[in-house]
Amino acid sequence: MKLNAKALAITFGLLWGGAVFLVALCHRFSPDYGVDFLRVVASIYPGYHIAGMKMGIVGTLYAMLDGAVCGFLIAWLYNKLSDKAA
Repeated sequence: MKLNAKALAITFGLLWGGAVFLVALCHRFSPDYGVDFLRVVASIYPGYHIAGMKMGIVGTLYAMLDGAVCGFLIAWLYNKLSDKAA
């Protein structure tokens, strides 16, 4: 069975981007919420820092791209390894 790389890339991108956006949104209304998580995200993505919803959108876009690349690579690697095993 092969994985659809495009579908997995979109799925991972939406899930990871949605998670970052949701935490940034909750942080907007409750400043103590998700601070450590957002610090980790800020340490990974250049140009992103914890400050308002504009930066939350920037972090979301970074996360969507990151998730999509990871999803694509996972599907590609799985397909390559499953072809070798068969």
